[in-house]
Amino acid sequence: MATLKLDIVTAERLIFSDDVNMVVAPGVEGQLGILPHHAPLMTMLQPGELLIRKDKEEIYLAVSGGFLEVRPDKVTILADACEHAEDIDATRAEIAKRRAEELLKTRGPDVDVAQTEATLRRALMRLKVAQRKRKPKISA
Repeated sequence: MATLKLDIVTAERLIFSDDVNMVVAPGVEGQLGILPHHAPLMTMLQPGELLIRKDKEEIYLAVSGGFLEVRPDKVTILADACEHAEDIDATRAEIAKRRAEELLKTRGPDVDVAQTEATLRRALMRLKVAQRKRKPKISA
């Protein structure tokens, strides 16, 4: 099966670097499925779930935005932040979710609604990806 090189980088470190079969990323206009020999492309990413398929394994990551560049043999993701599903602290994400929901309910004068909604979306996305670590890998 054909593969392509995938590199995921944040300002802090290299998150992932390997040959993979497919990448599904949250583009600003919807999900992008990238297979080997894809046409060149550059786009922004929105916060969401990143799926990597390598052989019969599915790897899930939470990405908080960034840029994606596709070349025929390589995909590079420059992410604002990115976490593997098993590295997400679900308890902390749940606390952030509840805090954001409470702030949106009360809407005091010092609440930045746009920032709080972004925090809520990020917490929900992290919880969704964290749940993936409990699911079994695909089998042929």
